[in-house]
Amino acid sequence: MDKKIGRREFFKKSAKIGLSAAVGYGLISCSGGEEVASSGGESVDIAVATGSDYFASTMKAVGGLGGMSKFVPKDAHVAILPNSQSRHPGTFTKPEVIRAVVEMCQKAGAAEVNCLTWLAPENWEASGLDVAVKEAGANLKFIAAEEANFKVVPVQGWKAHQEMMIMKEFYNNDVFIDMPITKDHAGNKFTGTMKNLMGLNYRPNNRLFHREDWTTNPESIQFLDQCIVDLNKAVKPTLCVVDATEFITTNGPFGPGELTKSQKIIAGVDRVAIDSYCTTLWGLTGEDIHAIKLGFEQGLGEIDLSKVGIKEITA
Repeated sequence: MDKKIGRREFFKKSAKIGLSAAVGYGLISCSGGEEVASSGGESVDIAVATGSDYFASTMKAVGGLGGMSKFVPKDAHVAILPNSQSRHPGTFTKPEVIRAVVEMCQKAGAAEVNCLTWLAPENWEASGLDVAVKEAGANLKFIAAEEANFKVVPVQGWKAHQEMMIMKEFYNNDVFIDMPITKDHAGNKFTGTMKNLMGLNYRPNNRLFHREDWTTNPESIQFLDQCIVDLNKAVKPTLCVVDATEFITTNGPFGPGELTKSQKIIAGVDRVAIDSYCTTLWGLTGEDIHAIKLGFEQGLGEIDLSKVGIKEITA
């Protein structure tokens, strides 16, 4: 598939996992596809809350899906994955979003909430997210970037990368909440729910996604896109909560960059649909981002937002 050049064009602990799936919670998966809920009737696939109080918006977005107890059973161990790559505005998940998600998990009866990362402590200190995680009552777990701390996970239906190396600590949890900030990226032009999962993958393994000319060569960019999709075949979030309150649309992923302030929190399960929605905040569509198109074509979710039940909420 050809890729055009230009901004618009670029633009289970195994036993516990099996038990949770048996009682109806879509947890960590090693398979490719996922069902997309019908948009008919009262079905809500994506809830979008808009407002300047980001804590309240996060609460309302998850509430729009039926509440956190729909995703977090009592006594569950919950893994969360916010983005704390950089300290610049519009490059990291807001502290208020993290606090709201942790509080909702606790109220749902979670035994513990674990924020997992292989990033250095300095990343979390620079953004202030270390304080936010701890004050909210979650555990900030730094996973040393050593091969022994990661598990080889085969990718069913892989096209570019046949195995991933996911942090072993991840599998000591029952529920996984993906918490990216949507923003610009130097290669494929978009960070969202799918790309954020690279934060679980062994860093040297992630480097294999990047060819030498991964920011300029369309074929290398497409390879990166396919690797991201393959990663999403190996790991499936229970829930995604996306920070689109303010985000950079240039000079990503580290910034500083041009800020867009949409003041939105987006919650849902379908990664393709959520990422497609987020592109509209840039004046784009899911079709403009190759990774999203590949995710749709390979069964990860729905790209056509007219087929997705979207609930808009004013926070």
